[in-house]
Amino acid sequence: MEANDPLKNLSILRYLNDADADTAGEERSIYRAIGVEPIINCRGTFTIIGGSVERAETLAAYKEASRHFVQYDELAEGVGRRLAEVTGAEWGMVSDGCAAGLKHVTAACVTGGNPEKLIRIPDLTGFAKTQVIVPGFARNAYDHALRNIGVELVTVDTPAELAGAINPKTALIYTVTGWRAERDDALTLEAIVAIARPAGVPVLVDAAAENFTIPCVHLEAGADVVVYSGGKAICGPQGAGLVLGRKDILMAAWQASAPHHGPGRDNKVGREEMLGLLAAVEAWTIRDHAAEWQVWLDRLALIAQRAEQVAGVETSIEQPVGLNNRAPTLVISWDPAALHITGEQVAEDFARKKPRIAVGNGDGEGRAAIRITPSQMQRGNAEVVAERIYRILSEVRRPQPSQMEAARVDISGHWALTLHYFTSTSQHQLYLQQAGNWVEGSHHSEFFHQDIVGTVEGDRVKLRSQVNLPGDNVLFLFSGRVEGDGISGTVFLGEYLTAQFTAKRAIYAGTRKPVSIPGGPPLAT
Repeated sequence: MEANDPLKNLSILRYLNDADADTAGEERSIYRAIGVEPIINCRGTFTIIGGSVERAETLAAYKEASRHFVQYDELAEGVGRRLAEVTGAEWGMVSDGCAAGLKHVTAACVTGGNPEKLIRIPDLTGFAKTQVIVPGFARNAYDHALRNIGVELVTVDTPAELAGAINPKTALIYTVTGWRAERDDALTLEAIVAIARPAGVPVLVDAAAENFTIPCVHLEAGADVVVYSGGKAICGPQGAGLVLGRKDILMAAWQASAPHHGPGRDNKVGREEMLGLLAAVEAWTIRDHAAEWQVWLDRLALIAQRAEQVAGVETSIEQPVGLNNRAPTLVISWDPAALHITGEQVAEDFARKKPRIAVGNGDGEGRAAIRITPSQMQRGNAEVVAERIYRILSEVRRPQPSQMEAARVDISGHWALTLHYFTSTSQHQLYLQQAGNWVEGSHHSEFFHQDIVGTVEGDRVKLRSQVNLPGDNVLFLFSGRVEGDGISGTVFLGEYLTAQFTAKRAIYAGTRKPVSIPGGPPLAT
């Protein structure tokens, strides 16, 4: 490339225009062009690592849609009609992801399509419909999609509680599919529908990670609306959701979606996503799912064969139950005392070193394990993964020290803790008891109280606590060093990234004073 080339400082454009660029032996990647290492996906359709591999039909429709302009309400009408034809549902809609679809449907059931109500959300003062009923097992992190509309969530655990909770304020009933629902045999979809339908209450099903069925099994069971993620099993655009069901509700949901103003304006779905997802849905009807499944099994067989060349390593295939995250899973297990490594350590090594590979770990009693899901693996990945697994499991290691380094400090007592977030600080309290290397106690965070446990080795401290809400949580993993009456370090917040923390031992300045207990009831107040 010439020195005066205008693209020399534009990494993405340079990548796109320089097909013969030297990659120093690495496969070319647009992510490496900006200093980000790509990942081989052996976990499945997790949003945080990109969801699914988009179908060629999706990409072609996406590109073609971007070349032309269209009136969005007319487009929504055409897409809705075509989705109905393909799926057998009464109507269809494309949202900006599954969670956005949940939000739009909630707004639809709260407003009934009345724009005067729509523009007042989330202030529901004077609204007739302000409550959403949710089975306890269905409470999850995506509650926010519903709560963003301003509704009150009413949690129930039995059919009797559900029947008793329905009242004139009930806008809809929300439930989920998958392992949460499978653990509850009382509030099945059929049981919910049997109670909801006579009362005239719509039922919304969140089937985000499910395999799509034609006809939709949930609509057939009586649900009014079902929402799928377009970027999971369907292999459509990552930022798209598929909403199917009653036309009247979906028309009101579209009204609550961008390009219209109101609570859904911040969930803009592009013409590209709309036609890209429609193409993916059409492709679903002609995909050779049996052949895809065989490809997945072949990839797992290749990996298993290589892993089993390590003495003591065993493999098995877990077949899925139900429609959620439907793919076979390879379980590779071993005795951690023999190979001197755990499944968690293997997964961490794969996550941080090149080539980066996302795998699950499943350490159990006396056995270490990793889990391989093939549905999003691409051509050539299986060979790379197989070799990486063989190398790490066949490596000769010394036994890991069973004893911890002796603690040189005692952190028992009360600590005033300050968390330094991106643009704010938060004041917490720690009440700790230490016995040798082990620590337990109480963590009073800004809004909650929870147990905290951890270790001390030398002057290094590691502590763990977790704030739990119905279906949601915030993890605190503290790692720091003790210096005098202070501790400082980093707190890992899981999906919420990291923060810094400092802690000071609390010193009570008050004077000691005996407590006097009266001998009987007071004679004055």
